Amino acid sequence: TGKELIARAVHVNSPRRDRVFFAVDCGTLSGSLLESELFGFQKGAFTGADRDKEGIFSLAAGGTVFLDEISNSGPEVQGKLLRFLEQREFLPLGAGAVRKVDVRLIFATNQNLEDMVAAGTFRQDFYYRIQVYPILLPPLRERREDILPIAYHFLKLYNQTLKKKIASFDDDAARRLTAHDWPGNVRQLRNVVERAVILCETNTITRKELHLSGEPDEIDHSWSGAPNQP
Repeated sequence: TGKELIARAVHVNSPRRDRVFFAVDCGTLSGSLLESELFGFQKGAFTGADRDKEGIFSLAAGGTVFLDEISNSGPEVQGKLLRFLEQREFLPLGAGAVRKVDVRLIFATNQNLEDMVAAGTFRQDFYYRIQVYPILLPPLRERREDILPIAYHFLKLYNQTLKKKIASFDDDAARRLTAHDWPGNVRQLRNVVERAVILCETNTITRKELHLSGEPDEIDHSWSGAPNQP
């Protein structure tokens, strides 16, 4: 749905814009691994901890940490995050003293946290602490006016990454982008634009470079790749 784009927009339009932005997907990290990534650890804190490691909170001092899919974090991590929000301090694994740091936290999820609280799978105290300024982000198909601005954002990004100078989408391509349902939301749109930039050999992306799911690809079959027979 573009949760990270919104989080980055908050960051770059704030006094923290010149400091670091970290995005963390809580859904890909187990409880203990998420804790060590966020808070860091001291040498000897656990088997295999043969050196000190700075956590993301320390590295992001003065900046922003975006915690996506916070619903996947366990109660122990939620408790430590709650303490950080209340005291602005944390304890690295194995450390003997707390550390204080100024970091903005932005949380996101695709789950209904109220239902999870009612079911006992998400801490109630943590839920009410992070429910300060909620932003409901509908899927792309429900906010079609955002599709082209986001597509142009990715066009600019991949122009820079791939050393291209593509100026725009033609009218037909723009219409198809706007009309598409985007079941994969912003991630799918990003992939479509990236592939279009790779395939485009002019300064304008057309329908044939988009390859939208549910639409037939327009592939040039003039060269089959087969060698000529003698």
